[in-house]
Amino acid sequence: MRRWLPSPLLSLALLLMWLLLNQSAAPAHWLLGAVLGLVAPLLARPLQPHGHARLRRPLALFRLLWMAAIEIVRSCFNVTQIILLRRSADVNSQFIHVPLDLKSPHGLALLSCLINSTPGTVWVEILPERYELLLHVFDLHDEAWWVQTIKTRYEQPIIEVFETPETRGDRR
Repeated sequence: MRRWLPSPLLSLALLLMWLLLNQSAAPAHWLLGAVLGLVAPLLARPLQPHGHARLRRPLALFRLLWMAAIEIVRSCFNVTQIILLRRSADVNSQFIHVPLDLKSPHGLALLSCLINSTPGTVWVEILPERYELLLHVFDLHDEAWWVQTIKTRYEQPIIEVFETPETRGDRR
């Protein structure tokens, strides 16, 4: 079954999205949406070198995404205020290093998306030899606060969602 339907939830989501985007429940749209829902995951399988992500705690993922959405909106207002009301000489733009405990490639991808979606921060690179994130902060005032925020608000919930106790046990 997994051979022809590698991701049933994704297939169902693609079918529903197709129907919503076309604003039609005609049989032809059901058929075309079903074909899209079956073929797209099969074609995308080579793009997933690490396999499918296993969500251990989906509720933690929803809480994380909700908190990230609030942080994105808050940061939007803060960055807008900095750009419109401050002189560029007063902005303290810096790079910081954030040590990571997160090892899951899916978790790292989600962390990257969340950080890059937040105005004022950019994920620059991951330093694999030390397993640190190089982060650019638009207006840095307290480096320790940023490190603590990334580790507690983002990294810890992502570890809860993607990593099992066995994969967390083999840390340095």
